[in-house]
Amino acid sequence: MAQVPQTFLDALAVRTWCSLALTALGRAREEIDAINVYPVADGDTGTNLYLTLESAATAVEAVFAGYETGRAEPSLGDAARAMAHGALIGARGNSGTILAQLLRGMAQVLAETGDEPAASAPTAASRADGPGLRRALRRAADSARQAVARPVEGTVLTVASAAADAAEEAGDDCRTVARAAYEGARTALAATPDQLGVLRRAGVVDAGGRGLVTVLGALVEAVTGEAVRETAGGVSGAGPAGHGAGPAGQGAGPAGTCAVGPGTEPACQGESGDDRGGAGGPAFEVIYLLEADDAAVARLRARLDALGDSLVVVGGDGLWNVHVHVDDAGAAVEAGVEAGRPYRIRITHFGHGEPHPGRERPSRAPAQRAVVAVVPGEGLAGLYGEAGATTVLARPGEPPASGELVQAVRRAHAREVVLLPNDAELRHTAAAAAEQARTEGIRVALIPTRSAVQGIAALAVHEPRRRFDEDVVQMTSAAGATRYAEVVVAERQSWTTAGICQAGDVLGLIDGDVAVIGTDVTATARTVLDRMLQSGGELVTLVVGDDAPQTAAAHLEARVRESYLAVDTVVYHGGRQGALLLIGVE
Repeated sequence: MAQVPQTFLDALAVRTWCSLALTALGRAREEIDAINVYPVADGDTGTNLYLTLESAATAVEAVFAGYETGRAEPSLGDAARAMAHGALIGARGNSGTILAQLLRGMAQVLAETGDEPAASAPTAASRADGPGLRRALRRAADSARQAVARPVEGTVLTVASAAADAAEEAGDDCRTVARAAYEGARTALAATPDQLGVLRRAGVVDAGGRGLVTVLGALVEAVTGEAVRETAGGVSGAGPAGHGAGPAGQGAGPAGTCAVGPGTEPACQGESGDDRGGAGGPAFEVIYLLEADDAAVARLRARLDALGDSLVVVGGDGLWNVHVHVDDAGAAVEAGVEAGRPYRIRITHFGHGEPHPGRERPSRAPAQRAVVAVVPGEGLAGLYGEAGATTVLARPGEPPASGELVQAVRRAHAREVVLLPNDAELRHTAAAAAEQARTEGIRVALIPTRSAVQGIAALAVHEPRRRFDEDVVQMTSAAGATRYAEVVVAERQSWTTAGICQAGDVLGLIDGDVAVIGTDVTATARTVLDRMLQSGGELVTLVVGDDAPQTAAAHLEARVRESYLAVDTVVYHGGRQGALLLIGVE
């Protein structure tokens, strides 16, 4: 999605921000997990932030999908409320719960600018200017701090407050405000080890704060069109390289000394001898959504605060997300029942990392190994299924979320799972899903396949009777030895690596880059195939979509047979798969 500089925040900018933030958190997820030492070094803050933001982005996309192409777009209020609601219902862990409240606080202010659809509203409607963004950042910081039962400085709350403070001193357009907030957050992040001893001893900055800096960096890019540059230990400023965000610790370092639980956010007492080690902290993390009124939630806060620690309750308007660490998980759930209607209950035992979301385990014994694959069409789903894989269907324009991949891993019901995303854009989503499945005791290996034809090559050499590591190596090698291409139709005029294309042009992409621009599907595919075979090959795989010319596959088969001796060709029907043709050369 292209970014253009603008002096205001509208629904499209919110959509762009969510998309950019999700991508940025995907890149930073492993680093953030690695520096997660507070409240305990359990290494999931980055993953929790990613899953929470993914839910927010999905909700925003659903709002835009509800409007017909070429007609009115959602209002800023529509997009902001969807973002906040998605984050609330998808929040994971301490870190995700606080991020959800930050987004909710922003949404409350942004929605005040009006709800009239942008295409039919006056110019100033459905937009937030610089002062509006300043107010949104302030509301976000304040509401997040109020949601935490026992705030501690040197955490994400400190970083959020610093961002809001810096925005107060900025100019009156969104670009200036966003940059100021980002720089203020980055400076505060660098100082977190001086405020919290567990961070100082481990030599790292706060992981939750690091995640917030990443999200604010995406906001800068959404409104300025300029990406901030990330470094190993933090994030540098947009434009000229700046200093890192703080200590560059990559490992978790020494064990922290605060109450156990995922995330790195404030949830317990400060440094004056009251930090509690993981061994002495509560045994369970309890999370649930709750339908209840404000008065009941106020009583619930008091009861849960007495039961445990790391208490964060966010939400409003009758829907809340409750997060707490306790020794008596049943009592925490019972308190929710007394307050209203709890659901999506998730209980995790810290000692075993085993979630107990209230669902029954399958009675049959799990298989030793399974393959889970994302496929772009019904035809390939059948092919992969015949080979024994559990499939997740990615319909055109509807990539699966990490939750769908986790469900597929569970559905495979195996101790060991090989995950094939079959799309470069799904790499971060698949990585988050794999990390989530590992917390449930499943051994998951992610092979970074970028096309379904690479997945076919990997699946062809899959051997469940081999050792897991050996099988993964062989599958990875087969996928890596397969070049991939696709033939698609351009939807709009665009700059490409092969020149300017017009809407309706036929594009041939090799290894993800546009290599050929043509007008005829078969001729373009033939040119692509010739270029791929110039460097050699033994097997050509063609996956033909429903919209491809009926004679295309036969023509390409004949081309290979006549011009490339000793090269075999195999053809599959992919069904409705987005691309007209997928081509693989092994």
